[in-house]
Amino acid sequence: MHIAIAGNIGSGKTTLTKMLVKRYGWTPRFEPVEYNPYLSDFYADMKRWSFNLQVYFLNKRFRDVVEISRSEETIIQDRSIFEDARIFAPNLHDQGYMSDRDFNNYTELFDLMMSLVGLPDLLIYIRSSIPNLISQIEKRGRDYEQSIRIDYLTGLNKRYEQWIADYKGKLVIVDGDTLKFESNPKDFKQITDMIDGQLFGLF
Repeated sequence: MHIAIAGNIGSGKTTLTKMLVKRYGWTPRFEPVEYNPYLSDFYADMKRWSFNLQVYFLNKRFRDVVEISRSEETIIQDRSIFEDARIFAPNLHDQGYMSDRDFNNYTELFDLMMSLVGLPDLLIYIRSSIPNLISQIEKRGRDYEQSIRIDYLTGLNKRYEQWIADYKGKLVIVDGDTLKFESNPKDFKQITDMIDGQLFGLF
């Protein structure tokens, strides 16, 4: 079974993934951030490195999706492959950080990959406001994230909401502003109750 967690930068995907792994015994697949050879260059010069970064992520996540589809384990993935192509790449293109040529090339590659894989068995989307995202980003203190522009985060949030509004698979939406799942056991239980209802409920 394939569970995926979606959400903007700083929304708490990795934290929730780790908590759900502990709660359910699922196998985690974390987003390849710390070892990404493009990330710091991208935040320093987004227009120059946007295509390279997105192809790197697409490559890594497509490999994960193929391996997940062949596994008999329940695997929870920290960020889905769909976010790269439906949110991050179009946002970069709209804001002028990715050329038409690179965006079209990227989109064709993604569409080819998607002809070979399906939706996850459950998508968990962490919805979060811009002030909450900024607070979380500042709290974790990654140097390369301190230069992220607010308009970049805002564009991502807008595309997340558009994507989720049309999403066709099983879906749990977590309010990241009000559900403090990391520190409040009752809030975390509210999330696991929603997950149980989607995965194991009668209806």
